[in-house]
Amino acid sequence: MEANVVPCTAWVKKGVAAAVPEKVELRVDELEKIIRKTKSALKSGDEESDEEATTSQSKIKQEPSATDSTDEYNFEAYDNEADDMHFHVANIASFGTDGKDPLITNDDDDSEKEDDIIKNDDNLILIGHVEGDASILEVFVYNEKEGSFYCHHDILLPSFPLCIEWLNYDVADIKPGNLCAIGNMTPIIEVWDLDLIDCLEPAYKLGCKPNKKKFRQRIGHTDAVLDLAWNQNFTHILASGSVDETVLLWDLENCAPATTLKSFNEKVQALKWHPQETHHLLTGCADKLVRLFDCKERTPLTRSWEMQGEVERVIWNHYDPNYYIASTDNGYIQYFDIRSDKSLWEIKAHEKEVTGLSLSTSCRGLLVSCSNDSVIKIWDLNQQSPTLLSEKENNLGAIQCLAANPNNGFVFAVGGDNKAHNFKVLNLMDIPAVKERFANASASSNFVMKFKQEETMDFTEDVY
Repeated sequence: MEANVVPCTAWVKKGVAAAVPEKVELRVDELEKIIRKTKSALKSGDEESDEEATTSQSKIKQEPSATDSTDEYNFEAYDNEADDMHFHVANIASFGTDGKDPLITNDDDDSEKEDDIIKNDDNLILIGHVEGDASILEVFVYNEKEGSFYCHHDILLPSFPLCIEWLNYDVADIKPGNLCAIGNMTPIIEVWDLDLIDCLEPAYKLGCKPNKKKFRQRIGHTDAVLDLAWNQNFTHILASGSVDETVLLWDLENCAPATTLKSFNEKVQALKWHPQETHHLLTGCADKLVRLFDCKERTPLTRSWEMQGEVERVIWNHYDPNYYIASTDNGYIQYFDIRSDKSLWEIKAHEKEVTGLSLSTSCRGLLVSCSNDSVIKIWDLNQQSPTLLSEKENNLGAIQCLAANPNNGFVFAVGGDNKAHNFKVLNLMDIPAVKERFANASASSNFVMKFKQEETMDFTEDVY
């Protein structure tokens, strides 16, 4: 059965993207060079090292449940398919004597289309989408005021995407950029420039596989990358957690790991940098522990907390960063004070793993959780214990990801695995209980609340 799933998503705040992204136009010799390089890489892929025979088999341990005893999408063997699953560019690219592709007969110039222009009040939504054998990064434009939501451009990815992290650190430019790092089923992290259209290669990669013929040693992880966290205070630092039971801190200035954290007994599934304490990194691991690291110390591990299950997500309470929230694979959400050993509260929030956990970016105490049980729940954390305001089963299938809009604290993006309908943008102000509870919530200093009585934006039936 072919997959059609959205495993990861992320927002890009307003005013960041280039108004008119640059279109990459390759010369014939450049395209032919890429084709030769791709052919060579595919041909030599099985010969790079003896290590790959073992590391290519993912160590991700998935416990079978009573309702799902099979790997429906064959994730384990995703990167082990035969070579004929790859796109054979040489078979579809042809060149005439004038250097043009004779198969392209449309001479219309679409560069001045209004949809090509990204406005200052547009958000971008980055969607990791897997359909059949194709893995794609789709860059959507979302404009709440205009009610618009459409795919601006997309990027073909080499492997199943597992996590997306936006960042503005551009190795090639001193000015802030508009990029995203993607972790996937391979050990290699790719960083793509979102202001480029029709780009065939990432801006740069983090890590490389060993190659005995070229006397090249491995750099980076040895297995799939499950989560990424960009340090917004030290913008040249990116953290990555992997199935290989390590966390790497990458120095983006030279694209090399500066620090390796090895205090784990299982795969590392969740990462978050502290919003103020710039060296403090929170990690969630499948060994049922949340750990706090002070990365400037020689012995960085400072504290750990035992959870009810394997840790799926960790987030800081950015309204009071002495506290954090974590979720588990058996449906629990737990709330901790980092100065204490025990959780302040814990609830059985969902029936299955809590795959999404996000605080509103502007409304204190508004928490959204989602799960593989297909349910989205909205909580008020302003009391001593959480209050459930709303719960709704959605037609997204098993929900895989959740992300909060950085400019509107009541708008969230959700992705799932329903083959006909797997992505939504939700405006929580359309839910009466939420609107009643938070209608008088004070806005943050850089956010002016605007309430609308509109139906929840839901364009996926027209997209997928």
